[in-house]
Amino acid sequence: MCVGFVLPSTTGRMRGAREAIKKSSVRVGERKQKSMRIFPILALAFRLAVLTAHAQSVEAGGPALPDRSYKLLREDEDWSFLRDTALRKEFWDLIKYVRLRGGVDDWFMTIGGEAREVWEQIGNDSWGQQPYMNGYLNERYMLYFDVHYGKHVRTFVELKSGLNSYRIGGPRPIDGKKLDFQAGFLEVGTSTGADSIALRVGRQELEYGSGRLLDVREGPNVRLSFDGFMVKSKIDSWQIDGFAVRPDLDKPGYFDNAPNHAVGFWGVYATRSLPRKVSLDVYYLGLDRKQATFERGTAVEERHTLGARISRPVATEQPGLDFDYEGLWQFGTFGSGNIRAWTVASETGYRFPTVRLKPRFSAKADISSGDHPNSKTLGTFNPLFPKGNYFGVLATTGPGPINFIDVHPHVETTFPHGVTVSVDWIFQWRESLQDGVYAVPGFLIRAADGSLARFVGHRPGTEIRWQANRHVWFQADYGIFYAGKFLKETQPGRNLNYWALWAGYKF
Repeated sequence: MCVGFVLPSTTGRMRGAREAIKKSSVRVGERKQKSMRIFPILALAFRLAVLTAHAQSVEAGGPALPDRSYKLLREDEDWSFLRDTALRKEFWDLIKYVRLRGGVDDWFMTIGGEAREVWEQIGNDSWGQQPYMNGYLNERYMLYFDVHYGKHVRTFVELKSGLNSYRIGGPRPIDGKKLDFQAGFLEVGTSTGADSIALRVGRQELEYGSGRLLDVREGPNVRLSFDGFMVKSKIDSWQIDGFAVRPDLDKPGYFDNAPNHAVGFWGVYATRSLPRKVSLDVYYLGLDRKQATFERGTAVEERHTLGARISRPVATEQPGLDFDYEGLWQFGTFGSGNIRAWTVASETGYRFPTVRLKPRFSAKADISSGDHPNSKTLGTFNPLFPKGNYFGVLATTGPGPINFIDVHPHVETTFPHGVTVSVDWIFQWRESLQDGVYAVPGFLIRAADGSLARFVGHRPGTEIRWQANRHVWFQADYGIFYAGKFLKETQPGRNLNYWALWAGYKF
């Protein structure tokens, strides 16, 4: 989903900033008092962590259990092993496998969900266009029902609610959604093994590869979904998905979401395993937008993407190299002109799982094309529907993966009791000096304005995460974006800072 806005004039920005500061100062005491609401929530989550950890420690000496991990897409989980009542060890196992027909194992229902609380605080958003500290509470609640009617028919329904409190300016579309369907599809297929095919129709989530182009938008309060159909097939060693969908328009009310008829999205994504734990992805993605805006203007956009990715996962047992390399080419039309855009992304890392703290050292180096408005060909790369935290903890504050060059060193370590700590530093430049800086969703947040400065800025960030057990997790993020020469020349060019506290529970 793409979200856009028009930057006001300089005078309007100054007047709006003064009014916002006055309103903020009047309400600061009220907001501080209300913000204390997150601490009882964190205390409750901590209590759940302790209770669940105790329950798991009692059963730690038992035999190895099947995969009980929670997936990013909850539809990918398989709890059918709980038909064996001897494997039921936790309270939630009672609703993970609910038999629907006596004596028939493959008629069953799974129920699951999550609750997540996040306090975010951003200072000098958009490098000073909002020159105040904006703190707010985001709450997410999700509940799903996965029903299998034998081996060939399945329905999956997931509800979502995203609540936002105290944000100056009110909730954004990614912040607020009172209640709606995150997913709701019917799946009919032949089987789940090799040489199988299945058809899904309805609302569903899409997540492929590293999430650079197509992700569920996990960081923001309201996740992204699509309406349409998908064909999933397994042919020899290949998993091949084909789909034709429209992104879901998130509205703030109750069950009022609808497909965005101004945007069409379709594609084929294929992946397979290679020797030495290497994976290969190849794909074609098509996008049709009735109104797309870039630095050069607004017009109808029809864009085609051809790409490939090769990757190896992070080492878990012995020291080893991991990598993720991806390149793609985009072509099509923008108004009466053509599109020629591209990107190359890379991540190379090495982990020492046999060493104390199991450190992993990695570096990303990425580049994506920008535009040259004097030509008849649009050169701005479009990341389609990307994840934000690929570019560090400053996920919703920009800039995004458009018209950029970056170098991104990263170090992460693992402490006892499920605590991980990571530190990164991102250095970012513009690829084209005639194109501006865009946000992660794809809208322009700073026009070039004739500046010939290439350096946008640099941003250190750190993340501390405690996975207390399978159900409960806590996280703290902190980052600063130091404005570079381009931002200072185009004004305002203040440093941006961000911190957040997270708490979540999944079942």
